[in-house]
Amino acid sequence: MRLEWLDDILAVAEAGSLARAAQMRHVSQSAFTRRLRAIEEALGVPLFDRRRKPVVLLPEIEAQAGEMRALATQLRHLREALTQTSGARGLTLACQHAITTTHSPAIVSILTAQGGRSVRVRSDNRDECLLRLLSGEVDLAVVYAAPEIAPLTLNRAFEQVLLGRERLIPVAVPRLAQGEDLPFIGYPSDVFLGQVMARAIMPGVPAHRVLRRRAETALTLAAREYACRGIGVAWLPEGMVAEDLESGRLKSLVQSLPGQQMELWMIRLSDRSDDSWAHDWARLVAALAHPG
Repeated sequence: MRLEWLDDILAVAEAGSLARAAQMRHVSQSAFTRRLRAIEEALGVPLFDRRRKPVVLLPEIEAQAGEMRALATQLRHLREALTQTSGARGLTLACQHAITTTHSPAIVSILTAQGGRSVRVRSDNRDECLLRLLSGEVDLAVVYAAPEIAPLTLNRAFEQVLLGRERLIPVAVPRLAQGEDLPFIGYPSDVFLGQVMARAIMPGVPAHRVLRRRAETALTLAAREYACRGIGVAWLPEGMVAEDLESGRLKSLVQSLPGQQMELWMIRLSDRSDDSWAHDWARLVAALAHPG
């Protein structure tokens, strides 16, 4: 039984509904629902009574809530004990896929400079990055936010620092740039960039442009490769395609198709029983924090 599974199950017990439990776990309700089903599949037993609205734990599972809380506490204590006995352990960083490529090298460079700590980088969707941070699986998360479209709503349990802003822009091979009927590469609706596409990009497409979904992927690296192969227009972070634009391999279509400004945030838990890397956090903030 994984600690984050216990935390998810207990969140439903404490919140009384999936919507409130998802808020407690700092993920979207759709992503949280998928995760609960994955837990049930992994364990091979049903955990929730979906005949009731709102969805609740089955009575026999609810009866085990006390034992699950005790087990979760024991696992946290064990994790902390193992961490402390390992001395100056490495740090684990969770980034959205595009950020892993474009921005994590600067963070890793600072943390590892002059014989500093080793760093492990995990790449995932935004909700999963925040879940890993909340569960203690990672020390630091770096994610995008799009105010008023897909905002980053965090409570006081988190300490966050703005690292900067970056545009999500439409790009394509030059031969596709002139057409009115354009194939494009989409993102799934349950990931951050899929939400940005649905709420900001697609409504802003001019009426005379016809976009036809040719492919879909949650990975920006894959979307970039599809665009470079001429499969369709892809909306990508500007930093990821800077070299492609300079070389002429890809062409920006921001003059005829909408883009979206995004914020880049670095986040850690503010209430840490083990704050042995406070100095590293301070170095990152001093080197990377955006003035606002």
